[in-house]
Amino acid sequence: MWLTWRAAMEHALYGESGFYLRERPSGHFRTSVGVSPVFAEAVLRELVAVDEELGGPGTLDLVDIGAGEGVLASGVLAAAPASLRRRLRVTAVELAPRPAALPEEIVWARAAPDGICGLVIANEWLDNIPVDIVEQTATGPRLVLVNVIDGEERLGGRPGDADLAWLNRWWPMRLTGERAEIGRPRDRAWASVIVRLARGRAIAIDYAHSADDRPPYGTLAGYRDGSTVAPVPDGSCDITAHVALDACAAAGESAGAVTTALTTQREALRALGVTGRRPPAELAGRDPRGYLRALARSSEEAELIAPGGLGGFGWLSQTRQGLRR
Repeated sequence: MWLTWRAAMEHALYGESGFYLRERPSGHFRTSVGVSPVFAEAVLRELVAVDEELGGPGTLDLVDIGAGEGVLASGVLAAAPASLRRRLRVTAVELAPRPAALPEEIVWARAAPDGICGLVIANEWLDNIPVDIVEQTATGPRLVLVNVIDGEERLGGRPGDADLAWLNRWWPMRLTGERAEIGRPRDRAWASVIVRLARGRAIAIDYAHSADDRPPYGTLAGYRDGSTVAPVPDGSCDITAHVALDACAAAGESAGAVTTALTTQREALRALGVTGRRPPAELAGRDPRGYLRALARSSEEAELIAPGGLGGFGWLSQTRQGLRR
């Protein structure tokens, strides 16, 4: 069966027996959430900052979109001081069934709630929102079709006018054979998050690129069992493509965001106290176990902020209702 890549990804990832309805992400790829509790602790510090800027509302929201197995939501809840935890309403947004071991306090939902007052985190969510792929030809962009059984590709028709307009603004192709991933579905998804944010901050964290460094042949990839594989949309693997976060930022502003910051995970986490600094060598002599614990933590922090790895992820932070950062 030949489909556009967007339709094929939708079926492979979220259709009946799709990858994300059947598999647990931790078995297939490593994310910041799974590296260390340090990531959840940094998110908690961000949440505390938002709480202070909001003036300590009676109910403070933490919404984790694309929650996977609920590790981030559980980690933030566990690390939160009792005084904050009493006011905290945690919602994990995920299509897969609720994990059996998830704390009862966490609401498991298929969509983000309305009227969020607090912090939204979307960690590696946008890259799994299906997109169409186009290839530049001598007569203009053409949609790429894919055989869902074996991943073979061929060219289809022209994209629609709205997609062509998006390409012209955000990802113009100049040479025959170049490819682009049309990010309009991601823009709409992110705008829907901003609309649901009544007061507070929303942060998208993902593999990303910007207008001045678009990859000329796209970023489509597959992952299974911890390894990169051919992106065959048969439901056997994760299929992902990097995110045009600058386009998402513009969509968020159109939806009501009043401030926007685009940075890297390295810079964002360093601002939240994640430095990767090794413990002083003299600690090994007076507290060997403490030294080993501190050394392990510094190694985890270093992985989270490594420029060529997780630290290179893009962070898009937008606020509503006058929060400033």
